[in-house]
Amino acid sequence: MLRLLIVFVSTVLSGVFPDEHSHVYDVAEEVVLWMNTIGPYHNRQETYGYFTLPFCRGPKISIEHTHETLGEALQGTELQYSGIDIRFKINKPKSTMCEVDVNSDAYIAFSKAIEQQYWYQMYLDDLPIWAVVGEVSKDGHPSIWTHKELEIGYNGNQIVFVNLINGDLTPLKPNTKITFSYKVRWVPSEIDFADRFDKYLDYEFFGHKIHWFSIFNSFMMVLFLVALVCMILMRTLRRDYARYNKEDGLSDLDRELGDEYGWKQVHGDVFRSPPHSSLLASLVGTGIHIAVVSSIVLFLALTNKLYAERGSFISTAIFVFASTSPINGLVGGSLYARMSGKRWIRQFLMGATLLPFLICCSTFLVNLVAIYYRTSRSIPFLTMLSITSIILFVVIPLNLVGTVLGRNLFGLANFPCRVNPVPKAIPEKKWFMEPSFLIIASGLLPFGSIFIELYFVFTSFWAYKIYFVFGFTLLVLFLLIAVTTSVTVVGTYFLLNSEDYRWQWTSFLSGASITFYAYLYSIYYYFFKTKMFGLFQTTFYFGYMALFCLCIGLLCGSVGYVAANRFVRKIYSIVKVD
Repeated sequence: MLRLLIVFVSTVLSGVFPDEHSHVYDVAEEVVLWMNTIGPYHNRQETYGYFTLPFCRGPKISIEHTHETLGEALQGTELQYSGIDIRFKINKPKSTMCEVDVNSDAYIAFSKAIEQQYWYQMYLDDLPIWAVVGEVSKDGHPSIWTHKELEIGYNGNQIVFVNLINGDLTPLKPNTKITFSYKVRWVPSEIDFADRFDKYLDYEFFGHKIHWFSIFNSFMMVLFLVALVCMILMRTLRRDYARYNKEDGLSDLDRELGDEYGWKQVHGDVFRSPPHSSLLASLVGTGIHIAVVSSIVLFLALTNKLYAERGSFISTAIFVFASTSPINGLVGGSLYARMSGKRWIRQFLMGATLLPFLICCSTFLVNLVAIYYRTSRSIPFLTMLSITSIILFVVIPLNLVGTVLGRNLFGLANFPCRVNPVPKAIPEKKWFMEPSFLIIASGLLPFGSIFIELYFVFTSFWAYKIYFVFGFTLLVLFLLIAVTTSVTVVGTYFLLNSEDYRWQWTSFLSGASITFYAYLYSIYYYFFKTKMFGLFQTTFYFGYMALFCLCIGLLCGSVGYVAANRFVRKIYSIVKVD
C-alpha cells in the first residue's frame, strides 16, 4: 500500500514540477524538437499523432522517447521525435530534412488536411509551437508548407523563446516528390527564463474591460444580496420570535383558538431524516470534496504557473483529489450518522465511488468514439489501469478513514428539537412556494454570478487560449458560494414558513439547479461561439460539458445544503418549543 502511494505521488509530481530536463544547455548540446499532434483547426480536441499524415522524419532518428506523465496521457499528448538535428547556439543554414513521395493516398491525406485547416503542434524545450499544414489557393488547389525556419532565443544557457516561420508554399500534386527543409537561427534575448511563457498569454483578451466589469458586477451583486438577505431575515425572524414568544405566554385554550402558522409549527418534523438519506449524504460529501479540491488546485495554479508545464494542471488535480479523499468520507459519513443511517458501509462506498463513476461514464462514452476515430485523445489501457489503481488503493481507503472518523467524532444527532413519531401533514400552499419552483428559481442568481467567467473558461478550453487568470476564477468561486448560500437560505425560510419541512433535498437541489442553466449555456456556446463539427468533437464537447456542469451542481448543492442546515439549526435553537 505504501509503495503504491509513493509511486502514485512520484508519478503525479512529475507533472507538477519540471521534468528530468534541467532546461540548461552547453554550447553545441542537442536540443530536441518533438512533434506532438495534428488535427482540424476548429476541432481543438480532435487530434492525431503528427506522423499519421505521411510526413517524413529528419535524418537523425536514434533518440530515446520522452516519458509521458499521467496528465499528459489524459490530455492526449503524443510526442514523437522529429529527427531534426538542433544544437544549442549553433546556427543551421537551410538544409534538406527529407523527401516525401506523394502517391495517391498521400495526396488524398494531405489534401483533406489542408482543406480542413489542419494545424500541428511541436515542443522545443517544453515551449509549444503551432503551425498549419498548408493553404488552399484561390483557384481551389491545395498547397503545402515545406520549409520550417526556427528562430530560437536564448538568455545565457537557457532557451527563452521559439518562433516558427513557414516558407516555400508548394502546390500539392499527385505522383510527385516534395522536399522538406529547415533552418535554425539562434538570437540572444533579455527575456528571463521565468517569464518565457508570457508570450503565449493573451492579456488583452483576459484583461478586457468586460471581464473586470463582470467581476465587479458579481461582487456588488453578492454584497447587495447578502445585505438584503440579512436585513430581511433578521427583521422577519425578529417578528417571528416576538409572535412566538407572545404565544408562549398564552394559556393552552387561547393558543388552540389562536391562528398559529409559520415555521415553528414544523419543529417536530424539521429534523426528520429525509428519504434516500444515504444518497443525499454521499452527494453532499462529494460536493464538499469538489469545493475543497477546486479551491486548492486554483490556489496552486495561481502561485505555481501550472499552465507552463504539459499536463501539470490535470496531474495536480488528480493528486489533490486523491489526497483530500478523507474529506468526502468525513462529511458524508458524519451526515449519514446524524440522519440515523444504519447502512454506513453502503453509504461509504456510494460516496467514495460517486464522482469516479460519473467521470468513468462520461470518459467511457468519449473514449469509445476516440478509439473509433483513432485519435490521440483515446486513453491508453495503462493509463486507465493507473487511474483505477488510484481509486482502489488511495481514494477508497482514505474515504473509509474519513467515514470512520466522521461517524465517531461528528455523528451525534444533537438536534435542538425532538422529532415527532408521526409526520405532520403538509398543508396546501401557493404554487411559487412549492419545492419544485424554488429549486428551479434558485439556480438563476448563482448562474448569473458566473456566466461571464464561464465564457472565458470555455474559450480557453475549446479555443486556442491559455487560461492563466486563476485569481479571477478563485474569486468567482467564492462569490458563487456566497450567492448560493444566500439564495438557498432564503428559499429554505420560505419553504419552512409555508409549513413544509422537506428542506433537506430542496436545499441541495436548489443549489444544484445551476447545472441546468450552465448546460443550457454550453449548448448556446457550441452553436453560436464555435465552429466545431463531426461526431468525435461533438461527443467530446457535450460529454465533458455534462461532467463539468454536474461537478458545479454538486459543489453548489452541497454548499446550499450546509448553509440551510446551519440556518435551520440556528433558528430552532433559539425559539422555545414544547
